[in-house]
Amino acid sequence: MDKIVLITYNPELMCFGHVLIYALDFDQKGYDVKIVIEGGAAKLVSTLKNPEAPFYALYQRVKEKGLIDVVCQACAAKLGAIDDAREQGLPVGGDLMGHPSMEAYLQGGYRVITF
Repeated sequence: MDKIVLITYNPELMCFGHVLIYALDFDQKGYDVKIVIEGGAAKLVSTLKNPEAPFYALYQRVKEKGLIDVVCQACAAKLGAIDDAREQGLPVGGDLMGHPSMEAYLQGGYRVITF
């Protein structure tokens, strides 16, 4: 099984929506896929808790499938989204100075794709 990690930094909602679509597509096709929410994208966990937000339904599907591996602890804290991430039951962490380690995914056999 191919292993893919999609690391999203971009705070633009349209870009994030594509990450959600790609993750669902990889998952449906049998890939082991994970999403890492980093950088400015961390604030989108607050935006997407609103049912009126664009991509809300996709975001819910991704969460239900457990495809979000981690939300960056440092970035979510800096952007005021850490409480929203935790309230949504999303894993929050960062073993590299408060940020998730890309190298750990490489060691785990994942191909890293960044957005």
